[in-house]
Amino acid sequence: MTFNDLSINPCLIEALKKQNITEPTEIQRKVAKPVFENRDVIACSNTGTGKTLAYLLPVLSKINSEERNVQAVVLVPTQELAAQVNTQISVLFKNGNISASSALLIGDANIARQIEALKAKPVVVVGTPARIVQLIQMKKLHVHNVKTLILDEADKLMEKTYFESVLSIRKSLMKRTQVLLFSASIGKRTIKQSDNLTCNPVIYQLENDKKELIPKTIKHIYVISDRRERIETLRKLAKSLNDDKTMIFINTKYDLEEALKKLKYHHYNAAALTGSIDKQSKKKVLEDFRSGRLRYLLATDVAARGLQIDHVSTIINVNLPEEPTEYLHRAGRCGRNNEPGLCVSIITENELDKIKKYQKLFNINIVQKRLYNGKLVAK
Repeated sequence: MTFNDLSINPCLIEALKKQNITEPTEIQRKVAKPVFENRDVIACSNTGTGKTLAYLLPVLSKINSEERNVQAVVLVPTQELAAQVNTQISVLFKNGNISASSALLIGDANIARQIEALKAKPVVVVGTPARIVQLIQMKKLHVHNVKTLILDEADKLMEKTYFESVLSIRKSLMKRTQVLLFSASIGKRTIKQSDNLTCNPVIYQLENDKKELIPKTIKHIYVISDRRERIETLRKLAKSLNDDKTMIFINTKYDLEEALKKLKYHHYNAAALTGSIDKQSKKKVLEDFRSGRLRYLLATDVAARGLQIDHVSTIINVNLPEEPTEYLHRAGRCGRNNEPGLCVSIITENELDKIKKYQKLFNINIVQKRLYNGKLVAK
């Protein structure tokens, strides 16, 4: 099946060719028809399977570029993901010679500039829920012509932090506005809450259950450590693995700062992302990590959600995530596009039950290793 078979706008198909994208992925094939039919859709597909283009291609194909008003709204939980989606839209418009524009509307950014950007009459806006609500209430963002509302990372947007704003936006739109929910993990809670947003949605859980959500190219291991020695174990692991691009997940800001301090003291090329880091600093850290100038990126789940970074070789969990689905999101950041990846978890003896739970839940084998003379060896 080709993009032509999916009725994608020929200009967008030409734009895709310039990005060396010639064949649709499974999620792109599955959702195109119901999106074109203006059905509400809930779609779950693994990280790196092309979800962004899965909703963008049919939605942008339906847009009338001659109508200079907002016809689609994309909601995301983080500024970084918003910027990535907006960039992809801009590239498609530019490479497809489509006379239309999009606007990026995110918190912690100059709202006056965003209001000015809206005067250019974008056909799509991409942003974080709170800022979009603010602009609607200020009557600077007019949404009465919006035909499609998209929730990217829908499971995150259904959390208490965002959901009130999401609901407010939905109520501002026409009753018949199409609603699309996309995520790498959509549980029963998300589907139940979607009743407040959708009408008789088509649901695609492509992998049927979570057992197929983690690419087979990723190896999983764990190392047992005393709780007080986690940071030192991290340092030794980093030295032992010596990988080019490593993401390190830590649950609390305090532990993250302690780990960063220790790694830098031992001259590791490391930097950190936290939810409170300022925009410019975060941008520089991400650029350095993507380019290879930075070797180790430490992050909390909140700060890292929505980031798309290619060629990550290794994930290290200094703490196991609070929710099992976060293990999916963490592990899925390596091993993209059939590349090999390694996910290493530092645990205590008391957390062995969690490891067993992950193995059963995700149908993966997590092998125990130990550090011996600076090397990872079999237990």
